[in-house]
Amino acid sequence: MKIANKLKRKLIQIAAFGFTNSHIGNFMEGKLYIGKWKQFCNPGLNCYSCPAASFACPIGAMQAVAGSMNYSFSFYVTGFLLAIGVLLGRFICGWICPFGLIQEFIHKIPSKKLRLPKPFTYVKYAVLLIFVIILPVAATNYMGIGKPAFCQFICPSGTLVGGIPMLSTHKELRDTIGLLFSVKMTILLGTVIGCVFIYRFFCKTLCPLGAIYGLLNKVSFYHLEVDKLKCVKCGKCVTTCKMDVDPVKNPNSAECIRCGACQAVCPTKAISIGFTSNKISIRKEIEQ
Repeated sequence: MKIANKLKRKLIQIAAFGFTNSHIGNFMEGKLYIGKWKQFCNPGLNCYSCPAASFACPIGAMQAVAGSMNYSFSFYVTGFLLAIGVLLGRFICGWICPFGLIQEFIHKIPSKKLRLPKPFTYVKYAVLLIFVIILPVAATNYMGIGKPAFCQFICPSGTLVGGIPMLSTHKELRDTIGLLFSVKMTILLGTVIGCVFIYRFFCKTLCPLGAIYGLLNKVSFYHLEVDKLKCVKCGKCVTTCKMDVDPVKNPNSAECIRCGACQAVCPTKAISIGFTSNKISIRKEIEQ
């Protein structure tokens, strides 16, 4: 059961990654896909500037609109993220996000595995507030246009799948490399090293998209529930969870990515993940 769940999730992650980055040939040519699908946002974190990317990144799109000259509020992007978050929560992180898959592959590098101290998980909310919401509006140039601060100063996904591939095929871009790119490469290197030792290091510490979905985890229709009548408090779910969540105490934690690992190891099948409610099922059984 545990192996089947892992395999199913990994196949869906790979399929989502392939669908999101379907223009592989663009890597060789050093160009971007700019077709009609690029006006739509990917629910996961995937850089607009990745040569293979078929869709826009929602965080990048949110900053672009917030930083425009008339400070237009992006009802489309914000509504999209809220709708996805309310419907699925951080299921997107666990099953769909391209950079989440990359982090998981990096974590497979043999090393001692560590747990992240909980206070560091709150950093991503500060990143969301400062670099995604405040700076694109407050820090503008002489034309009144704000900078996509998270994309420009932090995003390791953009550096890995966008910056490096484009620089490798365009000499004119390499000639413009300065301190900023060195800073971003340092952040990317730190993220990669962090992911080797800590499962989904970027998701836990820096991802503003994960912060948005995490805030909506408690109200999302797709949720996790624990049947307290079946739970024997064996602790297997806690020791299995790589996101450092206790499903029994906090089934809809903002850190839970709905991967299903806890459900797979539960000996009494007390854990359910989906759109249905255990409470409703139990009530129906009692009434019958």
